Amino acid sequence: MRVGLRGVAVALAVAAAAPIVIDANSTPASARSEIRLELGDLLFGDERYWEAIVAYERAKEGAKPGQLVRAARGLLRSLLQVAEFARAYQEAEILAEVADPADSASRTLYADALWASGLFAEAEAAYRDALAINPQAGGARHGLARGAPPPRPRAGAAIAASSAPEAYHTLSTIYRRLRRYSEAAEALNAYVDRLPGTRRTEKAQWARSEVRFLRSFGDRPPLDIAPEQADRMHTIPFRLERDKVVVRGRINGGAEMNLVIDTGAEQMVLSKPTAERHRIRPIVNTLSAGVGDIGLRGLEMGRADSLEIGTLTIRNVPAIIKNPPLSGLPDTRVENSISPLAFGMSAIIDYERQQMLVGREIPEEPANVVLPLRFNRLAMVRGVVNQDHPKSFIVDTGGEVISISLATANTLGMVPVRHIPLQVFGTSGWDMDAFLLPGVHLAFDRIQYENFSVVVLNLHRPSALLGFHIGGIVGHRFLSNYRVALDLQRSTLRLTEI
Repeated sequence: MRVGLRGVAVALAVAAAAPIVIDANSTPASARSEIRLELGDLLFGDERYWEAIVAYERAKEGAKPGQLVRAARGLLRSLLQVAEFARAYQEAEILAEVADPADSASRTLYADALWASGLFAEAEAAYRDALAINPQAGGARHGLARGAPPPRPRAGAAIAASSAPEAYHTLSTIYRRLRRYSEAAEALNAYVDRLPGTRRTEKAQWARSEVRFLRSFGDRPPLDIAPEQADRMHTIPFRLERDKVVVRGRINGGAEMNLVIDTGAEQMVLSKPTAERHRIRPIVNTLSAGVGDIGLRGLEMGRADSLEIGTLTIRNVPAIIKNPPLSGLPDTRVENSISPLAFGMSAIIDYERQQMLVGREIPEEPANVVLPLRFNRLAMVRGVVNQDHPKSFIVDTGGEVISISLATANTLGMVPVRHIPLQVFGTSGWDMDAFLLPGVHLAFDRIQYENFSVVVLNLHRPSALLGFHIGGIVGHRFLSNYRVALDLQRSTLRLTEI
């Protein structure tokens, strides 16, 4: 009969409490810290992260310098596991103060927290610092490979140097972006195989579901574009409807239909009736997250044989099917959407001429503002909130307003004169936490918004699914003033005033 870690942890907790309660004065503070550190380690190993957080916090009381470093590390690892990214950033700053500057493991963990905060450039600098100390630091090599734009096959060697399961999950993501689905499935299998037994639960089930989906393509090349089409620019007219960019397209050779261009989505997204009408059968279930009180939700994944938009045809297109559908939402919600970025294509969206140019490579035109563009599953740019808070904002052509996350709003320390709740519905239902926050200063390089009212959204669940904090979203209100060039090859967002 197997004795679980839960029983061991409880026994340790009882044993640990006895000397402290009976004769706390006779037990050195450092001894109590050591007991709490061991308890925290056991709780962490048993995936009881919230309890581990408490244990590590208490271990700091009376800790010796070395114990304080261990407690800070354990606390930071636990916070990252539960996606408490704002608090993890605070703890990372504490770790940086107490750890030995020559400690590559602490430096790597510090970089992980920066990455999870959406501070990608700072994280990569910290990973390089860790590698300068220890060139064989697998976690640091993994961290750098994770953010290499565009993804490169040689990143696999760097990731394989790390024994952590997460390294193979990252490797699978890279292979998927390279449209090497067979290798992506193998890497994801390696991720599942390396998970400790206690973690082979829901997380492993979702990963196995993804493996089945990747393997379902067989010999079909995913997101396949004929060479003569891949090497040219495609001009596609659109119209604006309710601040959405809408194009006409065909799925599986069917009748023309409306498709919203939504760069805030990772995949083509279809309603259940659309999938049924165009003979797209569900293959597996997948995990999705968006704005709304439902948070994480299970949806179906399928594959369209073809997608035609203007002169561009893409074959073997992954698609999320919104089943089960949500009820009780307004009729203005988006039913079917696509993102050229999800197909590996760059795009120019010209709001003045109402046309979209799509291609693997787009021309580098003069622009009023050029922002570095990060593509980590979604396209993001850097913005600064109230002069002191750099954040990563999703570039979302399917969104309507400029918003910041609830976690970002909490870091500002602003107390509005009046709380103005808003009715906001997203892909995961109504956001009951949404409100309007006036008096905010936003800066995107030379683009400045003074004393601006932003919508505050609860983006915790989407952030947790992505693995980093979403600072905010820029939608139609921001983008529609420009000719917008989302250039994946050059990793830039170019904005030309219209």
